[in-house]
Order: sequence, then C-alpha cells, then structure tokens
Amino acid sequence: SKPFHIVFIELLEKNYYLTLVQNIYNRSKTINQMIKPSDRCKHINEIFNDSIAESNLTRRIKYYHLPCQMPSLNLSCFYDDIHLCLCYNHYKQRLANCFEFDHNMIFNCFGRSLCQNGGDCFQDALDCPTRSICVCRSCYFGTQCQFSTSGFGLSLDAILGYHIVPNVNIKYQPVIVILSLILSILFIIAGFVNGILAIITFKNKTVRDVGCGLYLLGSSITTLLIMILFGLKCWILIFSQMS
Repeated sequence: SKPFHIVFIELLEKNYYLTLVQNIYNRSKTINQMIKPSDRCKHINEIFNDSIAESNLTRRIKYYHLPCQMPSLNLSCFYDDIHLCLCYNHYKQRLANCFEFDHNMIFNCFGRSLCQNGGDCFQDALDCPTRSICVCRSCYFGTQCQFSTSGFGLSLDAILGYHIVPNVNIKYQPVIVILSLILSILFIIAGFVNGILAIITFKNKTVRDVGCGLYLLGSSITTLLIMILFGLKCWILIFSQMS
C-alpha cells in the first residue's frame, strides 16, 4: 500500500465530510473544494440493518465492502465507533479501506494551545509548526476565542465578531465586514462635519443668548467625542480580529 493524505471536515459532532484524498502529498498546493452531500460519511447504523450493525466487529467488518458497491448510497466514506472507512476504486470494483480513527481526540496543539473557552487548536504541521488557529465553540470568537457574545445583545462586537476572518487582508474579508467598515467611515465623516459645523455655529455669543444655545454647543462637542470613540471602537474590533 502507498501512503496518502486525506482531509475531513467535522461540521457538527461526529458529522464528517470527506473533503480531499491526495495520493501524492504536495505541501505548497492550493486546493479549492466544494463539499457535496455525497461527501458525508454515514454511520454504520444508517447503512446496515440492526442485526449487522449491532454484531461484534469481527463478524461485521466483512460486510464493509458492500456499502461502497451500492450505487444507491453513493458513499465516499462511512464510519463505526472504531474505524473510518474510505470507498475507493480497485480495478472494476468499489472497495472499503478502513483505518482506526479516534472520534474523541483532543485538539490542543500537543498541550501548547492558547485557545480559550474550550476552543480547539490546530497546527499546520506535526513537526515544527509555523502557524496555529483556534476553532471556537458557539457564542465565542476571536483569534484565541477570547470574546463572547452571550452578554452583548446587538452590540458591534456581536454583529461583526463572527464574520471577521483572522489573518486575512481587509480586501478579502466577508462582504458584511467591508460594508460595515465603509458605513462606519461614512458615519464618522458625517458626524465630524456635523459636529464641527455645529460648534462653529453655536460658538457665536449671539446664538448662545438663547437658552438652548449653550446646550447645543455642548451637544456638538459631545457628538465629536462620541464619533471619535465609535471610530476607535470599530477599527480596534476589526483589526485586532484580523491580526
């Protein structure tokens, strides 16, 4: 047998999708792959009847080639509690290639995880890794899963936090992030112009002779300060998540 590399995606707990089977490993290759329903790895309980699925492994495993040979199932992989099996073409037959798979493995970057709040840590290589990323649990986000949306409601952090992709240039961020940044810039510019014009207007002593003139001058200064804080908040949120 020849060594090969495979990529699985676990979208939900034990809900696997076979994304890539690479017979010849190429570290520098960029691959774009679309996940299809047929890529989902089914559990043996979805494939076999109860008598086979509940039998012991030595009796059950001899039937593992059959699902791969059934066109109606259109399987690329399946799994049991111990193994994960790939369906592959061998001459004119579809066979199953099974290997032991730990369904309860812990992703903590070999004890060097910086991820917080139960986030999983992944490295780009087993030996001498150069990068690591955190995959956060629900309601957590950030490069180290350090932020939570559970108490935010409709704050800027909760709205944008999930959509900001770490270590990606602003040009390649999701549309909602770019649109929010553009709108924030427009709001800040409009707020500055409005605040400066209001200060110029209500700085005149004649205008302040009216009772509300001093109040409006104070409101104009407050508007400028709020827009400055809003701009800082927006930029710190986006660029701290991107870096």
